[in-house]
Amino acid sequence: MWAAKHWFDGFSCVHRFQIDFPDVNGPAKVQYRSRRTVDEFLEIVRKTGKLDGITFASKRDPCESFFKKVMGMFQAKRNSQNVGVTLSLNMPGATSVGATEKPAINGHSNGIQTLHAKTDAPLFKKIDPETLEPQGMASQAELHPELKGEFSAAHGKSDPHTGDFYNFNLKLGPKGIYRVFHTAASTGKTNILATFEGKPSYIHSLFLTENYVVLCVWNSHVTWAGLSVLYHKNILDAIAPFDPESTATWYVVDRTHDRGLVAKYESDPFFCFHTINAWEEPSATNSKYTDIITELSMFENTDVIHRFYYDNLLSSMGGREYAGKKRMTCLPMQAQFRLSSIEAASPSKALPVELLFKADKMISMELPTINPRYLTHRHRYSYGCADRLKSSFMDGLVKFDNVTQKSIFWEVEGHTPGEAIFVADPEGKAEDDGILLTVVLDGYVEKSYLLVLNAKDLSEMGRAEMAGPMSFGFHGAYKGTQRRYDGDF
Repeated sequence: MWAAKHWFDGFSCVHRFQIDFPDVNGPAKVQYRSRRTVDEFLEIVRKTGKLDGITFASKRDPCESFFKKVMGMFQAKRNSQNVGVTLSLNMPGATSVGATEKPAINGHSNGIQTLHAKTDAPLFKKIDPETLEPQGMASQAELHPELKGEFSAAHGKSDPHTGDFYNFNLKLGPKGIYRVFHTAASTGKTNILATFEGKPSYIHSLFLTENYVVLCVWNSHVTWAGLSVLYHKNILDAIAPFDPESTATWYVVDRTHDRGLVAKYESDPFFCFHTINAWEEPSATNSKYTDIITELSMFENTDVIHRFYYDNLLSSMGGREYAGKKRMTCLPMQAQFRLSSIEAASPSKALPVELLFKADKMISMELPTINPRYLTHRHRYSYGCADRLKSSFMDGLVKFDNVTQKSIFWEVEGHTPGEAIFVADPEGKAEDDGILLTVVLDGYVEKSYLLVLNAKDLSEMGRAEMAGPMSFGFHGAYKGTQRRYDGDF
């Protein structure tokens, strides 16, 4: 018998909601479909009762030798990989990625030609957008032969105007080799924007501005030059204990003029899962230069990764280790940083990063999102899941104002929401003209519902109740029929 021990190691599953309006003046019709996308992975577990390969946090078997574990990892079938953290709609380069297993049954669904699941490894899993059937696996090396590293960001970034896709590929080693790359939506071709050395780290997301890609190597460094991943057979145990004396390093890569790595900065150490947005503005000290402002949900250390073991999340298990002061270190903080005078900076000597603000934990969020129309531009509002110590997991939704640094909340006792997805009003003028979609578990009746909130005040506009509970996942994507936005949330 096998059971996942950590939230990040559950069997990947895709959930699909389709909302139609048969009568313009009548109620909406909501259809739901879900499917596991790890058929071969499930079969391996059924036959052997254990995992074969690298997971995020499952503990290794101490009876197996190191070399046996390494060989077993490299012999595992690619299609058995548990890939399902983020979803990309109509991903650039998709025609050459993951099309080797099965043909699409319907070919498209509401304008979605391709659907790919991604994770923090350089892998893509192709999924039929209508039936949700897994159709095959591919790696970033099929986009470009130099992308042979072991790590990448589950949250690559898409240009909101061109649809071009940006990410990094990390080759583990004593210094680590980072390759920041770009895939054009118009041609599907991939090119390497910059290659540089840096401390190998677990990095879940990056930043994109109109002219730059910003990669922050925050303080989740991988030990033993990456060999610890093979030894432990998981990512979490390979991450070094948080060092409060270390620094986070910020790399700025030009994406419009082929200048490669143009600047490097340093800040106090922190950990982060999710970046929110980044934009350029005239320098605060010299109008001839450009500053980059970044916003993210940050943590003071890496305790939060360990908190997501189920024993710490389930109230029936107690989770005493993550009570009190240590529980507080697991709460996120909204933060903004300024990278000053990009044109005057250098990739050889790191300049200091300015912390603009760090919001109180009780008004901050995880799983953040914004109005997608404001990506790469200054925004004011962020939306996400709140953790205000009212449960052992998420306990509400929050709208954060980065101008006033105040928040408003949606919360119902015993109801646990998942990630919110912002759907912009096609005729809206203000940044918060739109709705939020989220799936909420009603813990009292043990059933979930799709909730629709007004993005202005988080008031409820409607809900579609389900017949049972829906499992908690991570991230989703939205595709409407009135305007085109193909990207990651």
